[in-house]
Amino acid sequence: MDTKTQTIKQYAAQLRLGGIQDQLDQLIQKASEEQCSYLDFSLYLLQTEITQRSLRDLERRTRAAKLPPNHDLDQYDYAFQSGIGKQQLMQLRECQWLEQNYNIVLMGPSGIGKTMIAAGLCFDALKLGYKAYFRTMEQINEILIMKDITRSALIEYNKLLTANLLVIDDIMMFALEKKQAVQFFNFINHLHERASFIVTTNKSPQEWVKMLDDEVIATALLDRILFHCEVVRLSGNSYRLENRKTIFN
Repeated sequence: MDTKTQTIKQYAAQLRLGGIQDQLDQLIQKASEEQCSYLDFSLYLLQTEITQRSLRDLERRTRAAKLPPNHDLDQYDYAFQSGIGKQQLMQLRECQWLEQNYNIVLMGPSGIGKTMIAAGLCFDALKLGYKAYFRTMEQINEILIMKDITRSALIEYNKLLTANLLVIDDIMMFALEKKQAVQFFNFINHLHERASFIVTTNKSPQEWVKMLDDEVIATALLDRILFHCEVVRLSGNSYRLENRKTIFN
């Protein structure tokens, strides 16, 4: 390897310019083939570094978001009739509603794609630079219980409070005790109008009262979630059941 090239890589490493360090050989070859100017070569170097940093940042924020495996809406099966059309979904994917702190409620039976849509919109928000997280209702509840007990839960709790977008999957899947319901309300109330929510649920608002066993808390919670909110009602048969696989030939 050329001594000067090696030296540039060493300097790039010291300056933490990982993109330039990793792709310097290819950039030099490209510059030679295109006989580009010094100015163009400098531009290639900086563009490469910016691109690599953006990709690493997206990877880091995607890991922190804890998305489920199926979270790319580019792979969404529009042939599966779930009650949401391509035009509607594409409009949601633009994420303009995030600028107004709008919420999205995806309501319908299990297996019709609520989680994938929610995770996909979360991923789209991440790609646009928003701080977004995906958590199940069970995970949120555990964080609220443990935040005053363990440091890791408190760190996670404080992280969620900084979100631009928080997805809560399977909200009201299980009943909450009175103390848990109060903690959950306070959590939602703190983020209310500071962040957007995407909520998936197979329970109607009337059933939320039963799950919380407190009409006052349920009403106040719904008031905050449904204020500035788009409710998307999904329907149809379970995608998982219709596309299930068998171990037999």
